[in-house]
Amino acid sequence: MNLTYAAGGELLERYRRAWLSFDGDAWVGLFGEDAEYYDGPFDRPITGRDALRAYLLEASERQSQLDVTFERHWVVPPTVLAVWHASYVHRLTGARVHLAGFMTFELADDLRVARFREWYHRRETPAG
Repeated sequence: MNLTYAAGGELLERYRRAWLSFDGDAWVGLFGEDAEYYDGPFDRPITGRDALRAYLLEASERQSQLDVTFERHWVVPPTVLAVWHASYVHRLTGARVHLAGFMTFELADDLRVARFREWYHRRETPAG
């Protein structure tokens, strides 16, 4: 595995672009066949590409005007760690949602994500 700081940044940018465009093919292409995606520290993992695609589809149904920024990242092979924030308008309520948190991407030898974990805080501002 040749996981460099630059390669970690490229992974984060591909993740960001896939999320912003809700591109299911690009999204699942980041993950290995049996990847585990933990949306929170106490949640059961989302496992497998079909479930990951469904997760992104669900996000697309509630998120509009999405913005995602990675503030800083670190690479400690085989892991990429990142501080991030995002905001979007909730499609159903019109509320502005702000997220800020930390992500880890544990990579397999082929540099696909084997295990993803995130922790975040959420603040919602009502519409109007």
